[in-house]
Amino acid sequence: MIRLHVVDRASRGAYADALAQQHALRRAAAEEGGCRALRAIDAAGRDRFDTETTRYLLAIDGDGQVAGGTRLLPAEGPTLLSEVFPHLADIRRFARGPGIWECTRFFASSRFRENRPLSRVAGIVAAGLIEHCLEQDIPHVNLVVETYWIPQMAEIGWRPRPLGLPVAEAGGSLCAVSIAMTEEALEATRAAYGLAVSVLARPRPPTLPDWARPGRGLTA
Repeated sequence: MIRLHVVDRASRGAYADALAQQHALRRAAAEEGGCRALRAIDAAGRDRFDTETTRYLLAIDGDGQVAGGTRLLPAEGPTLLSEVFPHLADIRRFARGPGIWECTRFFASSRFRENRPLSRVAGIVAAGLIEHCLEQDIPHVNLVVETYWIPQMAEIGWRPRPLGLPVAEAGGSLCAVSIAMTEEALEATRAAYGLAVSVLARPRPPTLPDWARPGRGLTA
């Protein structure tokens, strides 16, 4: 089963291969016509927002293949909204500081895409994002999206709150929105994608040696 894994600074070493897959998949998606500001800046496929504080959410199957993912940028540092598109939030603005995050680079691998209106991989990433935010007490996330995503977000139960008016950019239309991370949004997302249970991967507790297990203490 595909699970969503949360990769932070402390766990990057254990996910080195998955992160390399992610960067390559993102690079391919950007070169197909993604946002110019998110084009890769190095051979590995990283862009300028892949920093030590970036948190990655990766959908990984049982064989270790990355099926999709997204990333969270802490808003006290540089983000796509603060550095490239601040004019997209010219009405409500956007807050910056601890506990506020921006979601970017949502993707699904072509290998895992299905011939159906709603991709299950996209649902796993979307539902896992909300689960993670609820567990971490993150009340909402900011996003820069193409405007046509707004009705699709509403269809799966999200309530995008525009931060400004849509703006024509690079032959398309972009807007900035804030999405509340609520239990209601999680349940609606699960229902839309047919997900019955949590999709977050849970780290396994370390295995204790026999002598350290309860009731196996050293004897005098």
